Amino acid sequence: MGGFGPPAEIDFTRAGQTRGEVPSLLSRDFTAATITGLRHAVAAGVATAGLTGERAEDFVLAVHELVTNAVRHGGGSGHLHLRREGDLLVCDVVDHGAGVDAPPIRQVSGDMAGGRGLWLADQLADSLSLRRRADGTTATVSIALG
Repeated sequence: MGGFGPPAEIDFTRAGQTRGEVPSLLSRDFTAATITGLRHAVAAGVATAGLTGERAEDFVLAVHELVTNAVRHGGGSGHLHLRREGDLLVCDVVDHGAGVDAPPIRQVSGDMAGGRGLWLADQLADSLSLRRRADGTTATVSIALG
């Protein structure tokens, strides 16, 4: 028999949804080994929400950058939650690393390797917010569906 931990993916888009609940498109734990599959799942969730074209590709890339940052700088794993809130598509990327109080969101010089993840996410999504918690950091990006 299996353990009692949470499922790796939860889809609340239709079944079990009650009035007032926010429809969840994807909820999944991730590690470095699962980043590629997660990116495909995010793309499918974004399409399900109705976002298409370049804006969809940009949003998926923004989320991918946050997931990569969580793996590299946030303890090696995390949890992603993609949902629709009215006319917005919102994605939280939660890590459990030590982190810093206010990581810089800036463009680094062209000759430096790395260091662009938060800046890219900020440029590609309509909004980016970072929230430091006692046990890690939550990065949230959103984009308008209309």
